[in-house]
Amino acid sequence: MNGGWRYRVASVVGVVGLTALAVALVNSSSVQAILGSIPLLDRLDADAPTGVESIFEIATTVAVVTASFVPLYKPRPRRIYDTIALAQKRVVVAMFALAAIGYFDYTYRLPRLTLLGVAPLLLIALPAWFIWIRRRPSSGGERAIIVGDSPRQVGALARDVDIPLLGYLCPTIAYEQEAYAAPSTAVADGGTVELERLGGLSRIEDVLVEYDVDTVVLAFEHTDRAEFFGALDACYEHGVAAKVHRDHADTVLTAEEDLGTLVDVQVEPWDIQDYVFKRGFDVAFAGAALLVLSPVIGLIALAIKLEGNGPILFSQNRTYLLGETFTVYKFRTLKPDPEGEVGTTFDGNRETPLGNFLRATHLDEIPQLWSILSGGMSVVGPRPAQTELEADFEAETAQWRKRWFVKPGLTGLAQINGANSQNPREKIQYDLQYIRNQGFWYDLKIVVRQLWMVFGDVLSLTKSDREEGN
Repeated sequence: MNGGWRYRVASVVGVVGLTALAVALVNSSSVQAILGSIPLLDRLDADAPTGVESIFEIATTVAVVTASFVPLYKPRPRRIYDTIALAQKRVVVAMFALAAIGYFDYTYRLPRLTLLGVAPLLLIALPAWFIWIRRRPSSGGERAIIVGDSPRQVGALARDVDIPLLGYLCPTIAYEQEAYAAPSTAVADGGTVELERLGGLSRIEDVLVEYDVDTVVLAFEHTDRAEFFGALDACYEHGVAAKVHRDHADTVLTAEEDLGTLVDVQVEPWDIQDYVFKRGFDVAFAGAALLVLSPVIGLIALAIKLEGNGPILFSQNRTYLLGETFTVYKFRTLKPDPEGEVGTTFDGNRETPLGNFLRATHLDEIPQLWSILSGGMSVVGPRPAQTELEADFEAETAQWRKRWFVKPGLTGLAQINGANSQNPREKIQYDLQYIRNQGFWYDLKIVVRQLWMVFGDVLSLTKSDREEGN
């Protein structure tokens, strides 16, 4: 697999070159004549441009197609079928964009006959190009390394896998303490050879590029956030496939069909096309909600200030992608706790009438719309857990860390089914079900159900107030 900057350069150059070649070929008089002889297409004008006009039209087409293929310029370990499907989706997007340019009568638009001729060429040529540049170098074979937290753990895994290994990475301190346990791997003649230590964990990105690594096998005895998920993050950034031993698969998101000794880690579980739609929906929803609710936001802030029980906003550290942390803001619903505000236990002495109302109507969650708009959260996804309580949840269920592979949400499948952090085992099942089945329409259904639940809560609260008044 070509990786890093070489892949990026090759992908861009290929898209530009093949697109320009396709347009020039279809604009030739002989191809135009052939296209004009096809029934239905003969109704379109064969007005292929020449000279400077032709150059500008080629440039316009190249710019649109190149921009449409941006999601594919970052190296990712994809199957051939996925590469073909994604590349063809981007071609279709580009063709619609070029047709829209033609509709608005842009001077250097691509003629409709040329557009219809270019489309099938690009649908074949561009997917083939991306498949070709993802092939192994001429030296052949899989280029894999093991990354672990100790030579002993690396050695145990190296003896249990059957892929050729270039070497391994482990912390320097662990290497000095366990030098006696130098890892070795089997070779073709039935013997063993000692694995080369390529450096410490801090060199993982340099090693991925220097050795053109396409597979990283993770051999961590303790799946520490800073090390284990740091290695996963490096794999994600460099488009390298990550694998773990099946005995440690409970802590990561894996493909359901994996049954061998090593299982693939889904460092990017969603297709880029779905991600773009999801992000667009997040921005539209959060922006519209903040605009519509701006008077309500002002009234709530004023009411909290008049109530005089601390600052307007309440903040907590939450855990999200690959174990990183971010700050979540809510409207304050409790009096400040002098001993710190960790956890969600409500003390009756700290409750306020306004706070109870905000929690019952979910209006205290409004400030999180800004986190969605800025990209820290999504509208739909697993609710982010408090960082201080993560260890407790992980002790409850080994699958808890699988939530770290997707962006957290304002609401989710667990929330609309009444599951919360009080029962981590039930909540994680709903979260994993969402991760496996997520999509734009799935998100939309969850949002509609959540809004209906909020509406029901408001009605119940109003009815309760009326009964108390009577």
